[in-house]
Amino acid sequence: MNSVPLAAAALHTAVMQAADHRCQCTGQCTNPHRKGGGRCPLVHDGYTSKRGRRVHLAAAPPDPLTPRVQAVTLSAADLMAWCPDCHTGALRQARKDARRPDPDQGALFD
Repeated sequence: MNSVPLAAAALHTAVMQAADHRCQCTGQCTNPHRKGGGRCPLVHDGYTSKRGRRVHLAAAPPDPLTPRVQAVTLSAADLMAWCPDCHTGALRQARKDARRPDPDQGALFD
């Protein structure tokens, strides 16, 4: 039996079933996931290794920069399954990309 959170259990279950209980990251975290064929191989309630920790996937928006106030209004179709490591990596990369200047905007002294 797969674990579910205490709140929004039906939404979480719908997202996990759509994702086949597997993390849906396809490299947004900057990891190419070579062992998983381009997709993160971690499975909900699975273990990372023999002595590893148990994986609990989260249902979250595909864009990790989505504000929480907006994220809670999304439906299961608008969410994806994330393992904690992939979500953290994708969030870090999205923040880094957001700080990068737009090349089309031009510099101050152009």
